[in-house]
Amino acid sequence: MNQKFEKYKGIFPAFYACYDENGAISPERVREFTEYMIGKGVTGLYVGGSSGECIYQSVAERKLVLENVMEAARGRIVVIAHVACNNTADSMELAAHAESLGVDAIAAIPPIYFHLPPHGIARYWNDISSAAPNTDFIIYNIPQLAGVGLNGALLREMLKNPRVIGVKNSSMPVQDIEMWRDEGAIVFNGPDEQLLSGLVAGAIGGIGGTYAVMPELYLRIFKLVSEGRIAEAREIQDECCHIIYELCSCHGNMYAVIKAVLRELGGPDIGGVRRPLSDIVPEDMPTVRKCAEHIRTACEKFVK
Repeated sequence: MNQKFEKYKGIFPAFYACYDENGAISPERVREFTEYMIGKGVTGLYVGGSSGECIYQSVAERKLVLENVMEAARGRIVVIAHVACNNTADSMELAAHAESLGVDAIAAIPPIYFHLPPHGIARYWNDISSAAPNTDFIIYNIPQLAGVGLNGALLREMLKNPRVIGVKNSSMPVQDIEMWRDEGAIVFNGPDEQLLSGLVAGAIGGIGGTYAVMPELYLRIFKLVSEGRIAEAREIQDECCHIIYELCSCHGNMYAVIKAVLRELGGPDIGGVRRPLSDIVPEDMPTVRKCAEHIRTACEKFVK
């Protein structure tokens, strides 16, 4: 592996939106949550993506989040900033802003709603990259939500851009990881339920929406796979999958449940979720407590 990519090997929790009691971005909670994640020993943070509720935030709010992450991080952790908006100008503004703060990489989904042809998507991504010409660029492939998916021809076209280094792959087929790697890209596994499979298929690491509520378990999977201890890693992956199913079983949106579980585990209070996402209701609390206990038990069992 190219030495310059070594810093991207590992576990990157997708950073959660941090709100105050009135639902506004809380700079203090952003900094507290950043410090909390650094203390967990993760490789880096993926800021401003789906888990960060980016599509429900303004450009100014997204800048505020990243500014406070970078202020708290102080170069102690790798930061990848997702900068895509549903128009090129705002995306370029966020890309330039991210570069000015010194992030390690920027990332972008394709434009959503209108399904652009491959040449239109390539132009969009290259325009974004041009606004941060000294920063690595990562393609975010999530066809089940974006409505369009990466393919080999589009990736080859994008790899002509020297800033494009790889793909955050959130499509479900593990074969996609093998294909993007074969084209010469580094690949981050996206679906949390298949981190083990993605790593075995050649992913350099993982970026995941449930990592931040149970980072110890995903860090352990990564370590075991790196040591070739696949059967042991599979046990932990199975536990993570069962916890994810529990997190998705409530009235509240998964991220609302995760934030409640985080509080139950003694982590920072980072508020709720922004509408139209649904917050938790009182009937969700038994499941929240069950998830928290499940995570505690799994960590006691598997984390050495």
